[in-house]
Amino acid sequence: MDQSKENAEFPSCDAYFEAIQSKKKLPLSLQESLTAAFAQIPVSSFPEVPTGRVIEIPGDTSVLEAVRILSEHNIRAAPVLNPEPGALADWKGRYLGVIDYLAVILWVLENAELASVALSAGSATAAGVGMGAVGAVGVAALGATGPAAVAGLTAAAVGAAVAGGLTAEKGVAKDGLAAADHLGEDFYKVLLEQEPFKSTTVRSIVESYRWSPFVPVTLDSSMLTVLLLLSKYRLRNVPVVEPDKPVIKNFITQTGVVKGLQQCKGRDWFDYISALPLSDLGLPFMSIDEVITVKSDDLILEAFKCMKDNKIGGVPVVEGPKRKLVGSVSIRDIRFLLLRPDLFSNFRQLTVIEFMKTLGSTLPDSGNNCLVQPPPTCAPDTSLGSVIDSIASRITHRIYVVDGDLEVVGVVTLRDVISCFIHEPPGYCDTYLASANIGEASGSRSQISGES
Repeated sequence: MDQSKENAEFPSCDAYFEAIQSKKKLPLSLQESLTAAFAQIPVSSFPEVPTGRVIEIPGDTSVLEAVRILSEHNIRAAPVLNPEPGALADWKGRYLGVIDYLAVILWVLENAELASVALSAGSATAAGVGMGAVGAVGVAALGATGPAAVAGLTAAAVGAAVAGGLTAEKGVAKDGLAAADHLGEDFYKVLLEQEPFKSTTVRSIVESYRWSPFVPVTLDSSMLTVLLLLSKYRLRNVPVVEPDKPVIKNFITQTGVVKGLQQCKGRDWFDYISALPLSDLGLPFMSIDEVITVKSDDLILEAFKCMKDNKIGGVPVVEGPKRKLVGSVSIRDIRFLLLRPDLFSNFRQLTVIEFMKTLGSTLPDSGNNCLVQPPPTCAPDTSLGSVIDSIASRITHRIYVVDGDLEVVGVVTLRDVISCFIHEPPGYCDTYLASANIGEASGSRSQISGES
């Protein structure tokens, strides 16, 4: 395949990045000096992951087990190994991509909707499913009508129906949400214990949803390349590979870079920039009208859908006409729906505030009405250094800018912080992507998406 055609599949972020650059107030000469400095720093100098070993997930791992691995290691994403024998010649053959919570949420939402369609279909004929597709048990269940029959459906029946390739139109499923609620614990079992969900693997998610591209750099690449991939191209993580060995040596995340910047305290350039208030740097780059919020009485399912539809990793939870901040929800919280059946069984009726209170009550030293954790906030005149300290000390990708009444007026993300320090030389990323053969490695398989 022609290389230029392959690279064309790696989406251009020039317009968005230029818009951010136009809002920055840091002198261009200083940005260019820092950019030149970062271009001289090799990736090999970046600290290794805290454990000293990159967590990898085999492609044949179940979705539930993958979520447990991410949760236990307190990480948001991990590279996926190709489970096929003989696929270890180089990193392109060894790794299928990256699995993260964004991909998982797509899988959960899509399959939960399919199960609802199966439950609400009035008959096998209406659902477009035949005896041969779902088996006798599935057809009998789908053929049942009336609330009592719906409430009595078993997980096995629904699992069989969905396994048979149910393709009913959404219009048939107008009562799907209510039908799913009737199942309670059984609905949870459908996703985790019945086919095809039980055998759904990480590999199938990586290949189907394509949320997390595998865009590696080598140990001798420059840190400028990493910073641009994490900011301009909106990647959440960048794997580091050895040129001649199919092994990931490091895994650089946006959080890791910001923590690295925090360690630059005492250097003149960092102390000067970090002492400036956000407004003097042009932050927040996102205007008040662009900040996407959810209300506390919205359903948690709608909050996750909002993040999915807008390709963002988290949203502030607000109340009242002035959008008073009362909490936040992130894509990472989807793990609680998978790992806790008590939440999942009722997730179609659970509001955002109830979701936060339920999780908060399980944390140490928290009252029954405690939220998970108050989201980090700052004022418009807060210094960038304070924002970096706040973000680096917590597992979060954003800090909300609020006024004196706690009204959300903006948001500063990890990506925004990284963008403050660099300026892309003309054609720099185009040259890198072409030389690294990224089009073949991930452009045809993945899309750049998701904001931090």
